[in-house]
Amino acid sequence: MEQARDFLIDRLGECTYPSPMQGTGFIDDRAHILLHSDLDTIRTYLDAGEEPPRFEAAGPRERLYFNPARVACGIVTCGGLCPGINNVIRSIVLSLHHHYGVDEVYGFPYGFEGLEPRYGHRPVHLTPELVEHIHEMGGTILGSSRGHQEVGRMVDTLARLGMSVLFCIGGDGTQRGALAIDAEAKRRGLKLSVIGIPKTIDNDISFMQTTFGFETAVSEARLATSAAHAEALGARNGVGLVKLMGRESGFIAASTVLVDNQVNFCLIPEARFTLEGLLTALERRLAERNHAVIVVAEGAGQELLPATNECDASGNVKLGDIGVFLRGRICAHFKEIGMELNLKYIDPSYMIRSRQANPHDSAFCLLMGHNAVHAAMSGRTGMIVGYWNHEFTHVPIALAVRERKRIDTGGRVWSSVLAATGQGTEIV
Repeated sequence: MEQARDFLIDRLGECTYPSPMQGTGFIDDRAHILLHSDLDTIRTYLDAGEEPPRFEAAGPRERLYFNPARVACGIVTCGGLCPGINNVIRSIVLSLHHHYGVDEVYGFPYGFEGLEPRYGHRPVHLTPELVEHIHEMGGTILGSSRGHQEVGRMVDTLARLGMSVLFCIGGDGTQRGALAIDAEAKRRGLKLSVIGIPKTIDNDISFMQTTFGFETAVSEARLATSAAHAEALGARNGVGLVKLMGRESGFIAASTVLVDNQVNFCLIPEARFTLEGLLTALERRLAERNHAVIVVAEGAGQELLPATNECDASGNVKLGDIGVFLRGRICAHFKEIGMELNLKYIDPSYMIRSRQANPHDSAFCLLMGHNAVHAAMSGRTGMIVGYWNHEFTHVPIALAVRERKRIDTGGRVWSSVLAATGQGTEIV
C-alpha cells in the first residue's frame, strides 16, 4: 500500500516573502486531500498505526519562497498535441503577471530542444499581450518535440539565463525529464523550482483523477462514433469501425462508449480479445440487428499484429495499426463466409488532439496553470499539479510516473462499458 511519506513534496527553503495577492483565501500548508475516500481502507491504515496517504492541497500561500521582483520563469511544452495546451500557457503567464507581478516569462520552443543550445532556438518572451488570444487556438504556440536531451546542458541553459522556475507541460516522459532536471539542479545547489503540468490526452497519469484535454477528446470522439453509427444504419450489414487514442490505457475509448452507448464492441489495451471471438460475435450481431459499431483503442490487440522492435523518439515501441488490421481481417472474413458486409473505417485521432479545448477543459486548464504558479512561487519543486476527488493537489513527480494509470478490468468503469455494449466476455 502507498505510504504517507511517498506523497511528501520537496521545497527549496523557507518562505519569507509576503504574497502580493489580494482578495483571495490562502491555503494552509497543513491542508491535505486524502488518497482514499472509502472508510474501510482508511481504517486499515489507522489500525496499523499509520497515517493514511494524502496529497498536499494546492493553492496560493500567504508566504513565498521567491521574491516576485527577482523571478524569471520558463515554460516548455513536450510530446503530442492535446486540447488545452495554449490555455495552460496563457494561464501561467497571466497568473505570474497579475497575481505576482512577474514579467520575466519565457517560452522555450519545441520542448526540451529549446533548452539545448545546439538547436539554436531562441526563447520567446511571453507577455500578457502575446498570450491574450492563444486559448482560442488548438496546438501549442511554443511548438513541441519528443526525445531525450542531455540534462546537464539543459540545466546549463537555465542557469545561464537565470531561471528561477521551469514549468514542464507534458506526459510521463516529459515529467521524467523534469525530474532529471530537478535532480541535476539539486546536485549543483541551484535554487530552481521544477513544476510539472500533466498533459496526456489518454488520461493515463497515476494519482490524477483526470487530465486536461481528456473531456474535449471524448466529446470529439463522440462525433466519430455517431457518424459510424449513422453509416452502419445506412447500409445492409453495416459496420462502423472507429479507432481512438490510447496506447496503453483505454480511457478515451471506454468513456466514449459510455457517452455514446450506440457502440456494440469496445476494445482496449487492458482487456485482451481474440480475433475469432470478435468475428463470431460480430456475425451474430449482424444476423440479429443488421448493423454494428466497434470502437478500438490504438494500443488494443497488439499481440495480434507482427512484433516490431522500432521505437519513436521518446523510446516508446511503435504500435501496429490495429484499426487497419481489423478492417482488413473483418472484410476478409465476411467475404470468405459469403456474407454481405459494408464497413466504414474512421480514424479521427489527429483531428481530436489538435482541437481547441471545450468549456470544461478551458476552466480546468486555467486552474491548473494558476495552481502551478502558486506552487512554484512557494518554492515547491519536483512535483506536478494534480487533481483528486475534485480538488487540486501537489503530487511528487516520482510518484506520478511510477506506473501508468490503466483501466481496472475488474472495476466499475469496465463493468459499466460491458453493460452498455452488451459485448460480454465472448470475444475473449
